[in-house]
Amino acid sequence: MSASGAAALLADGCELRCTACSTVVREPLVVRCPAARPGDDVDHVLAPAEPDAASTWPTDDLVEPSDDGATAGARPFVRYRRLLWSHRAALAAGMTDDDWVALVTGLDDAVAHVDGRGFRVTPLAEHPALAAAVGASRVVAKDETGQPSGSHKGRHLFGLAIVLRVATELGWIDQVPRLAIASCGNAALAAAVVARAGGWPLDVFVPPHADPWVLDRLGDLGAEIVPCPRRDGEAGDPCYHRFREAVAAGSFPFGCQGTDNGLTLDGGATLGYELAEQLAARGLDLDHLAVQVGGGALGASVAAGIARAARAGVLLDVPALVATQTAGAAPLRRAWERALARAGSHDPIALGGALDAMATRRSEAMWPWEDEPHSLATGILDDETYDWRALLGAVAASGGDVVVAGEAQIAAANRLVTAHTTVAADHTGTSGVAGLLALSAAGRRPGAAGVLLTGARRT
Repeated sequence: MSASGAAALLADGCELRCTACSTVVREPLVVRCPAARPGDDVDHVLAPAEPDAASTWPTDDLVEPSDDGATAGARPFVRYRRLLWSHRAALAAGMTDDDWVALVTGLDDAVAHVDGRGFRVTPLAEHPALAAAVGASRVVAKDETGQPSGSHKGRHLFGLAIVLRVATELGWIDQVPRLAIASCGNAALAAAVVARAGGWPLDVFVPPHADPWVLDRLGDLGAEIVPCPRRDGEAGDPCYHRFREAVAAGSFPFGCQGTDNGLTLDGGATLGYELAEQLAARGLDLDHLAVQVGGGALGASVAAGIARAARAGVLLDVPALVATQTAGAAPLRRAWERALARAGSHDPIALGGALDAMATRRSEAMWPWEDEPHSLATGILDDETYDWRALLGAVAASGGDVVVAGEAQIAAANRLVTAHTTVAADHTGTSGVAGLLALSAAGRRPGAAGVLLTGARRT
């Protein structure tokens, strides 16, 4: 990566720290821990310091989209800017708040030009019939299918795009390098939309069986498509392996794995901020929040946003996080069982200690699913849950659980959402509802529950 600002250092409070080994990085756009070594078995993740949510939380009322569509929701990246690392780092380096807002607004308008819509606060609605069908006393669903490219994935990538644009404006880099992502669906589409808006080259590493419609759309958006067949004797996702090779050769990790770029979780946290404010405005307390889990960035981001909202006094209670995987690939459940065994209880402190220890011996907790995964919920078939440590920390702290939904429950969840809401989401996007079905089937009524409907149905 060419860096004209190679001598630039991040200001105090803007440095990144490895969550596993505590290495501190003060150079801009270093996304992987410099202490990481091949085969060291440590779960290195560079992450920014926690924002002071109490002092940076927005003080004005949230503008939500109206039911008739006459009023669009607020721009989340502008509303929650003081909680974002890119804003703190930019202002510390001399950029003004007005200039940052103008930069982000211009980039958001460019996304709208490419995709027909920019990033906006999305609706939250209560669905009594859906609640009855899954055995809950209440179900509220946040609909992310109206975001650019049809899912929440763009939040992660737009957050990274802001970082890249800030870095260019401040002279930290001469130009944006090639971007790289491993994905066969929503993440790839979101990356292609945002990269096109920024005018940046993008390589998308996809499996041979990727959806032809997705491939056509990626081509229309100017992305370079790289098919990645599985290789004999190679464990794990071949797309991810080829992506990592591209990053090692100089590409910028423009994906949704915090283990490759911890700042991707920063943009995703805006979804948690929104959900918290919407729940508070309605006076709702949730017992459970069911979140679908593949690579883990969605759950980790949303949980972080909700926890910060609680620290800011927006929410009184944090709902128990129900991380939901499909039986086709459930590496997070396997890691959770190992954490429980090591901790010897569900005590959050004991679990936190167990997870910290496991982060320094990653192979004890996380390794690729042994069989090639299959499910109707194709978007959560990651061979590994890359952000397992952050996600299980949130599950433990909230008193939650990791559940596995069978294919019958995955299919039933999609039918129920289609029957009882107006949201047209795919099986991946409704698999959080399958988590509620799994809870009920185990005799654990979910009470007042929240779900995220994300991933527009495309056929």
